[in-house]
Amino acid sequence: MKIEKYHKVTREDYEEWYKENEGLREAVGREEHRLAYHLMPETGWLNDPNGLMELDGVYHIYYQYDPFDAEGLLKLWNHCTTRDFIHYENWGPVLFPDQDFDAHGVYSGSAFVENGTAHFFYTGNVKYFDRPDYDYITAGRGSNTVRVDSRDGEHFSEKQLLMTTADYPADISCHVRDPKILKHDGCYYMALGARDLESHGLVLLYRSEDLRNWEYFSRIRTKTPLGYMWECPDLFFLDGQLCLICCPQGVPKAGLNYENVHQCVFMKVDGDFRTGEFSVREEEVYHSVDRGFDFYAPQSFEDERGRRILIGWMGIPEADYTNPTEKDGWQHALTLPRQLRIKDGRLIQTPLEELKGLRRQQWSFERAESFNSAGEMLRRELGPVFEAELQFSDCRSMNLQLRRGTSLTWEDGVLTLSMEEGGFGRTRRHGVLGKLEKLQIFSDVSSLEIFVNGGEQVFSSRVYADCGHDGEKTGGYLRLEGDCEASGTVYRLGGFSVEKRKENDK
Repeated sequence: MKIEKYHKVTREDYEEWYKENEGLREAVGREEHRLAYHLMPETGWLNDPNGLMELDGVYHIYYQYDPFDAEGLLKLWNHCTTRDFIHYENWGPVLFPDQDFDAHGVYSGSAFVENGTAHFFYTGNVKYFDRPDYDYITAGRGSNTVRVDSRDGEHFSEKQLLMTTADYPADISCHVRDPKILKHDGCYYMALGARDLESHGLVLLYRSEDLRNWEYFSRIRTKTPLGYMWECPDLFFLDGQLCLICCPQGVPKAGLNYENVHQCVFMKVDGDFRTGEFSVREEEVYHSVDRGFDFYAPQSFEDERGRRILIGWMGIPEADYTNPTEKDGWQHALTLPRQLRIKDGRLIQTPLEELKGLRRQQWSFERAESFNSAGEMLRRELGPVFEAELQFSDCRSMNLQLRRGTSLTWEDGVLTLSMEEGGFGRTRRHGVLGKLEKLQIFSDVSSLEIFVNGGEQVFSSRVYADCGHDGEKTGGYLRLEGDCEASGTVYRLGGFSVEKRKENDK
């Protein structure tokens, strides 16, 4: 069965295709770069996390998914659940582009849980082809805001069309998407990423008293324009501060900042929900949520314990580097879940506590010399799947070889992630750092997530060197050099358990 771009896809279409492609799933499952402890597509393409929530003790993770093609030509929502972020059930796609108002993609959105019901909001994408002169920025695109409800996260009400392109302000282009809900003082607010007719990025705010009828309320933007489009806005309160995480597109590189083709930044917002006056606290450079090669479109939610948890897409659109897995039928993954905090006015991200359940055997060391003397054993025993916690004192310079051709260097106040092998176009990414005190490194078969100084900075990236387990293709080199004192622990990690489920298993 052939699935084509810009055609509706139903559940029946997917099920027919799934039956015909057992061979593809088996081949992808054997591909050498498959990850041990990250969510990734069974086949095809994965991108934005969507609809993140906890409902009655169960965490629900949805994400953009194209099972048919590794280039991501179509967009469904796939559904996974977990209670501990280690053992997962994959229920398969649950939302399909099967209506006129979402025929060309169930695009990104979010979940809002209240009184035991999850309310989902997403963008239904439609591209028109009735005229040859559409630029698909100011004309030719339908960006429809859609709602569905669920009591269990698996079975949904009928789709309800809430707003179309005609409902957005007159100075806004056709690019409006990615709704996220915030409740404050008894009212509901919807943040939508947008691009105005002058190609400046911003967030539109709508207000509702019943989650069904929405009225334009206000907008959030920087005084000096920051890019032409703000995708995936996430507006939330954290430690008493109104915060905005979003993905501005078209921001030029500024020294060692904004090095990726598109950015993901953290902003502090001053807002008056009575008058509708909102202002971003201006900064010369906005805090990058992640400084690695592969991070975009994160979404956060508050769980039933009051933790704000963030998950991102370990990928990025329109990059000039590639993933070799595309030719084998799959591409991309989600990041590990992170807990967010505010400390001294800065965003802090730390790996979720539950991930300690992945730890198996451990090796501790008191000096860099003892770490390096154990290097051969570590390379032989660990392979590429490990966690390393390193503490530094009196550190003036540092070079840590993570695997062949991949290193992390701190010198002259700059932390640099370098890839000379296995980057497939990835080269260097940087972070300015006053001092180096701590590194927490999660190495998977084809990914790295590096948390710096307790989460002040994070570097996430795919890497495709040393993915095997024998001979010269062993795991990371884990050799530490430099003018510093270091101690720490290295852990062998287990993997995620992901069980494929069917609806009648529930």
